[in-house]
Amino acid sequence: MGWIGETVDSIKSVQIRQVLNQGVSLGMIVTSALIIWKALMCITGSESPVVVVLSGSMEPGFKRGDILFLHMSKDPIRAGEIVVFNVDGREIPIVHRVIKVHERKDTGEVDVLTKGDNNYGDDRLLYAQGQVWLQRHHIMGRAVGFLPYVGWVTIIMTEKPIIKYILIGALGLLVITSKD
Repeated sequence: MGWIGETVDSIKSVQIRQVLNQGVSLGMIVTSALIIWKALMCITGSESPVVVVLSGSMEPGFKRGDILFLHMSKDPIRAGEIVVFNVDGREIPIVHRVIKVHERKDTGEVDVLTKGDNNYGDDRLLYAQGQVWLQRHHIMGRAVGFLPYVGWVTIIMTEKPIIKYILIGALGLLVITSKD
């Protein structure tokens, strides 16, 4: 009959109790992932403790597809640190190095100027209209570690959505047809 016929027969033989069991298991996996993510947010002090490098602007230090681990402490940001920041009006965070630090005399707050290691000029053209410095609220975190190439899974699934749908469909089929 073939693989497809066996899969259809397997789906037909699934009982309600088995479907509920698999649904609860899937719910526990999703809930556990969310709890881990929230715990990482609390531990690191960053709204996004893990990010994927999406461009080559930080090469040779970080390549496209590397995963960065972030931490945000109360310590002042210094020149040379690699930070991940959001710019007003842009959804995707940017990973670049701090090249200048400007401390305000009146408040003591630190503003920073960034640049990609592989870029010619600073990031002022990337900032919002009229913005010259990044303030602390723009910074999501400092890079404290990385995992090379692991983020390619995310990049591929974002750039080629058909692969994401095939993977989700295959995993769904696996869950439906498992006999646990």
